[in-house]
Amino acid sequence: MQAADLVFLGATVEPITPRSGLAPDSLAVTAGRLSAVGGRADVEELIGPATRVLRLDGETLLPGFQDAHIHPVQGELTVMQCDLSELSAHQFDEAIHAYGARHPEREWIVGAGWSVTDFPDAAPRRAALDALVPDRPAFLWSRDGHSAWVNSRALELAGIAAKTPDPIGGLIVRDPDGSPAGTLREGAISLVEELVPPLSAEEHAFALAAVQRRLHAFGITAWQDASVYDTNACALQLEAYRAAAEAGSLAARVVAALFWDPRRGVEQVEGFVAQRASSSVGRLRAGTVKIWVDGVVEGLTGAMLDPYLDERGQMTDSSGMALVPPDALQEAVTALDRAGLQVHLHAIGDAAVRSALDAIEAARGANGPSDLRHHIAHIQVIHPADLRRFGELGATANMQPIWACHEPTMDERTIPFLGAERTTWQYPFASLLRHGARLAAGSDWPVTSANPMLEIEVAVTRVSHDERSGEPFLPDERLSLDQALAAFTIGSAYVNHLDAETGSIQVGKLADLVLLDRNLRAAGDAPIGEASVQATWVEGTEVFTKPMRAPG
Repeated sequence: MQAADLVFLGATVEPITPRSGLAPDSLAVTAGRLSAVGGRADVEELIGPATRVLRLDGETLLPGFQDAHIHPVQGELTVMQCDLSELSAHQFDEAIHAYGARHPEREWIVGAGWSVTDFPDAAPRRAALDALVPDRPAFLWSRDGHSAWVNSRALELAGIAAKTPDPIGGLIVRDPDGSPAGTLREGAISLVEELVPPLSAEEHAFALAAVQRRLHAFGITAWQDASVYDTNACALQLEAYRAAAEAGSLAARVVAALFWDPRRGVEQVEGFVAQRASSSVGRLRAGTVKIWVDGVVEGLTGAMLDPYLDERGQMTDSSGMALVPPDALQEAVTALDRAGLQVHLHAIGDAAVRSALDAIEAARGANGPSDLRHHIAHIQVIHPADLRRFGELGATANMQPIWACHEPTMDERTIPFLGAERTTWQYPFASLLRHGARLAAGSDWPVTSANPMLEIEVAVTRVSHDERSGEPFLPDERLSLDQALAAFTIGSAYVNHLDAETGSIQVGKLADLVLLDRNLRAAGDAPIGEASVQATWVEGTEVFTKPMRAPG
C-alpha cells in the first residue's frame, strides 16, 4: 500500500456528507487526493518515512470553503485605491484629501467603500467632493456597488447636467433645481465609469495575487467571480486570471462570470461562447454569465411587486428598477441556456426574484432540462408563493447570510421602506430548504467581509457579529451549523460544477482542505465567527499557514 504524503490524526473532521456511524477523526492525502478517511487505525498504516503527520487535538478539519458570489479582483483593486470601506463617515474627508495628496500623478481619484447609511437621503453631494478634489474628476463606488459619488468635474466630463435624462435602468439623483446632486445609481453609473482610465495589466495581476493570498487565509479554495464585467477593465480582469492559470500560479479554482450588458441583446451570446473557449485553462473556467435583474433595497432600486413606503410609512409610486425587463430576461436566459452557459442572476426584490425564476422556467420549457445549474444570488425578499419554485426549477439559492441581521442598512434603509409584512420575507434561508431548494453561499466581498466563519455565524444566529447580544432577525430562518457549513462547501461547489471533485471529505476527492483552531461543536466555546484558519491546502499543497506568534 502506497504511503501517504500527508496525514491528519485526531481532528474533528466535518465531512459534509450525510453522517453515518462514527465520525472520522483522521485522514490521509496521497498525490493530491484523499486516500483514507476514518479512525486513527485506518490512517496510521499509511504513514511512511516521508509522510508529513499533523497530530491534532480535536481542531476542525473541513473541505475548503467556496465562495459562490464574490468580487475579488475588483475588491483588491479598491483596496489599492481610495479605500473607505473600513472608515466611519466622519473620516472620509481626511482619507479622500490624503489620498489625492499622495497621488498627484493620478488623472482621476477613484475608490469605494461608502455606505448609503453614511449620508442623508443615502445620497452624498458633489459639493462636498469638490471641496476635497477640486482639480480633477473623482469617482467613488458605494460599498454595495449600486451607487457612485462623483464630483462636478466628473459630471462635466460625462456631459451630465440638469437636462440630461435618466438612462434606462439608471437614476441621476438631483437637487431641487434638477441639477445632478453628485450621486448616480445603477445604470447611470456607467455614464461616468466608462471615462475612468483603467488600471494597468500589471496592477490587475498584482491584485489577483494579493487577493488569492487574502482568500486562502480565510480557508477559501474556490470562488465564482461575479465582477468580470464589460467595462474598460473587463479584458484586463479576465486576462489576469488567464495569465495566472497558464503560468500555474492560480492555486484557487475560479469560475469567471461574464457580464450581460442590458443595453444589448442575444447577439452577445456568441461572444460569451468564444470567451468560454479561450478562458477555460488550468483552474479557470469562464462558462457563466452574470445578469443584474434589479438594484438594491437600500437604494430603493430593488424591483418590488408592490411599491416602497416612504419615511412616514405611506405608499409611494415607486417599485424600484427592473434593470432587465421580464420579457428580455426570459429571452436572454433561454439563449444562454441553449448555448450551454450557466446563468448567475442578481435578484434582490421579490419582483426580481420572480422574474429570475420565470426566466429559468422559460429556458427549461424551451430547451428542456440541463445540468447548467443556474443560480439566483442575494434573494433578499422572496414572495412566499415563490419559495417552492427554487426546488421545482432546480434553481440554486445563492445566499449572502452576513446581511440577514439587524444592522444599520437593515434597520434604517430597509425595514422602514418595506413595511411589516415584506420585512418577514427577507433572507428566508430555512424556508427555502423546507421547500426543497439547494443553498449555495457567498460573501459579495468587498461589500461585506469575505470571512466564511463570520458569515456562517450569522447564518446560524441571525445576529450581527458586531452586536452579538442583539435581537435575532427572523430567528425561524436560522440555519443549523450543518446546513450553513454545507452551503459554503458542497453547495457552492455544486454551482461551480466542482462537486464531483471537491466540497466534501470523501476518499478519491481532491484534498482541498481547511484547518480551524477549534472544534466548532464544543459547548461553551467562543462564537463561530472567532474561529481562526490555521492552514489551507489545495490538492494537498499548503497554500496558507497562519504565522506563528513571536515568543514573549
